Amino acid sequence: MKAITVEAPGGPEQLRFSDVETPDPGPGEVRVRVTAAGVNRADLLQRQGYYPPPAGISQILGLEVAGVVDAVGSDQPSGSPVVGDQVVALLAGGGYAQYAVAPAGQCAPVPTTMNLKQAAGIMETAATVVSNFDHIGVRPGETILIHGGTGGIGSFAIPYAKHLWLRVITTVGSAEKAELARDAGAEVALDYHQDWEQGVRSATDGAGVDAILDIIGAKYLEANVRCLARGGRMTVIGLQGGTKATLDIGRLLSKAATITATSLRFRPLAEKAAIVRQVQARVWPLFESGAIPLAPLTTFRLDQAAEAHDLLASGRSFGKIVLTVD
Repeated sequence: MKAITVEAPGGPEQLRFSDVETPDPGPGEVRVRVTAAGVNRADLLQRQGYYPPPAGISQILGLEVAGVVDAVGSDQPSGSPVVGDQVVALLAGGGYAQYAVAPAGQCAPVPTTMNLKQAAGIMETAATVVSNFDHIGVRPGETILIHGGTGGIGSFAIPYAKHLWLRVITTVGSAEKAELARDAGAEVALDYHQDWEQGVRSATDGAGVDAILDIIGAKYLEANVRCLARGGRMTVIGLQGGTKATLDIGRLLSKAATITATSLRFRPLAEKAAIVRQVQARVWPLFESGAIPLAPLTTFRLDQAAEAHDLLASGRSFGKIVLTVD
């Protein structure tokens, strides 16, 4: 089969359109003939050598796909998809390929209002947002700060937060993106090139926010802590701004605040299967009813993976990027 491989850690030029062995599904797994694969910032980190997959997982990039089941392994759990089913699959790796293997419990049927290309970019994002909102216990009426409001995460997190009756403040990179974020449901959209921290204080009358969904990491840590209200909770889900920073524990203590960090990729299989079921139960009906709109979609062919990575890294994209497989 054809797949995208990484010649050596580095830039997009290290991506190769290669011939590799087609994987076979093991016990409790299914093989998906991929129609499209989502592109995520974690893929960029893995390409650079900073985010290797768990032991025993394919070195091929790609954490989510949509396609058709074409083979199943032994010992299938009850309710598993069968050959011919269209599915969205959450992966720990292996998505940038014509075929990908996934645990059966991490597959869900495609929402009825989507085609496979549209569906390819929703599972990793939805699973990340749903599980982290649960993790920090967001409640109706609270104010949440969502960084990166028009990216893959933000373009889903904002309307989902509004559905949960949260007040949304977000950071974006331009006036055009601010308008898009407000259209998606953000009450306040702040340009992160300016003093967004002061903007948060002004928008909350100095009280701060109850929750933060952070994709940046170290670069924003101190400012995020200053923006938390008393009893505030922050979850770090990305490290675009580095991994090491200074933390004022005294400030955290005075606010009785909580900082946590999660990685969907390294969770146990049973946890990920439970998250997929929650996404199917909670999020699919929202897409199917139109309560949450699909984010803008940009597509590239599988052999254009380097161009897709360039676009994602540039910050110019809106919504999700997917690779299509003929």
